[in-house]
Amino acid sequence: MSGMTDLVLYQKHYDLMLYALPLVNRFPASQRFILGQKIEVCMLDIACLIVRAQKSRQYRKARLFDIDVALEELRLLVRLAKDLGYISHKRYGLFCERVDEIGKILGGWLKSA
Repeated sequence: MSGMTDLVLYQKHYDLMLYALPLVNRFPASQRFILGQKIEVCMLDIACLIVRAQKSRQYRKARLFDIDVALEELRLLVRLAKDLGYISHKRYGLFCERVDEIGKILGGWLKSA
């Protein structure tokens, strides 16, 4: 895991948060603090896991696996939001493209760990 790859993964996820958090703020009030908050917490947890994976030597592969699992959880939550009509199909597609890109970078990390 090179420093440049670390930075790219971190920046891609940070950009995803900047894209997705305003979308969550548009959820109906009844879901903003249920599904919306779950999505926000999941994204913040992933960011923290990325930082820990960057800093960790001993448990790096386990931390990368945790990031991979959390990305799948995030995909599920956002898909549910789309299916409930809280996110448009177009914005969901853009979100998925960004998550897929993060997943590819993470896959490279996992192979090299």
